[in-house]
Amino acid sequence: MTDVIRLEDVDKDGAVREAAAKVGEGDSRAEFFRKTAMGGTALLGGGVLLAGFPELALGGKPSKKQDVNILNFALTLEYLESTFYKESLANANLQGEVLRAAKIVTRHEGAHVRFLKRALGKARDPRPQFEFGDATSNQTNFLATAVILEDTGVTAYSGQAPRIKQKKVVQAAVSILTVEARHAAYLRELNNQTFAPRTFDKPATKRQVLSKAKAFIK
Repeated sequence: MTDVIRLEDVDKDGAVREAAAKVGEGDSRAEFFRKTAMGGTALLGGGVLLAGFPELALGGKPSKKQDVNILNFALTLEYLESTFYKESLANANLQGEVLRAAKIVTRHEGAHVRFLKRALGKARDPRPQFEFGDATSNQTNFLATAVILEDTGVTAYSGQAPRIKQKKVVQAAVSILTVEARHAAYLRELNNQTFAPRTFDKPATKRQVLSKAKAFIK
């Protein structure tokens, strides 16, 4: 398996790219699609539901509309990751500690999907369709793809968090981000990579994420 992900192959109905375009930092939709097919794959990834978190106020003010767009992007990416882990459990013949880790992360991703759907209510975007090819066909491919999905999410979402306007939305996002970092670290270890390759993680703007994403395109 190549260590490259083509989101255009996974994101069959364009939902991830559509969601990413909505949270753009000044780029037009046309510019977004010209830059990369992957389109900022992971703003928000694995983590754990903040139990009992109240429903978020997603009203009509411009700042709240921006929060809705960011949360819908998060939901789309949670759908992506949730589907990836479920398919991997079904098809990749995962073993030992990798299997145990995948089951835990799968539960987290499912909890995130339910939480974000509930928080967004009628403002949520429809569930997209994905196709993962051989990324979910065996344990080696699973680990390589999981590290990409989780690792990118840590720095990418750090760049979006300051753009969130409502305190409760920030709290929810940070509660997910910290656990995603734990996912990324452990999956890197299982993939024989350094669990913490840097002393400090730098937040990434959408433009920087798109530039980084080009490395994942064949």
